[in-house]
Amino acid sequence: MPEAVLFDLDGTLADTAPDLGGALNQLLLEQGRSQLPMAKLRPHVSSGARGMIGAGLGITPADPAYPDLQQRFLAIYQDTLCVGTRLFEGMAEHLDELEARGIPWGVVTNKSQRFAIPLMEGLGLRQRSACMVCGDSAQRSKPHGHPMQLASAVIGIAATDCIYVGDDERDVISGRTAGMTTVIAAWGYLGGDKPLASWGADIVAASPKDILCLVAANS
Repeated sequence: MPEAVLFDLDGTLADTAPDLGGALNQLLLEQGRSQLPMAKLRPHVSSGARGMIGAGLGITPADPAYPDLQQRFLAIYQDTLCVGTRLFEGMAEHLDELEARGIPWGVVTNKSQRFAIPLMEGLGLRQRSACMVCGDSAQRSKPHGHPMQLASAVIGIAATDCIYVGDDERDVISGRTAGMTTVIAAWGYLGGDKPLASWGADIVAASPKDILCLVAANS
């Protein structure tokens, strides 16, 4: 049976789009541009500052203006880190049930510690998570397998006995590289145009409840 469940943060564990989108829209106003609807921004949230700035301003990290815009965007976001962010529907009950079953859970995210740790604290989850691997915790970030290997080592459970749940193709790549069972969070942001079936995940979960069913079926 699965001995641990690991989650991506943005778009899987928590809906961070309201605050990331709000930060981007404030940046757009500062740049003399019109704000964008959240529906247009949500698919880019899992790509962090790069994705949000690309969606809002149409520039990439190669653009000379990008570094300053990135730093301003991150400063705005840090000031509004957990205002509109909430756990996805059903996730709180899912975490409660995992803990009731004695199954540890943790977070593996490309978000830096500067944002991820206070965000988890704001959600009341920091002390409950068995591990928290951030983008600047591991030697390499997702889609590399090292973040998953590090999480496995921290919780003391073999990667092959872990489930990793994420809403981006790189989550699947990272989990598979480490030998984990990979689950697509179909309730997440799902950026990109590739069909989910092409990502190579073991399972597509429509809701957090589906993950509990997977755990129960293998217990």
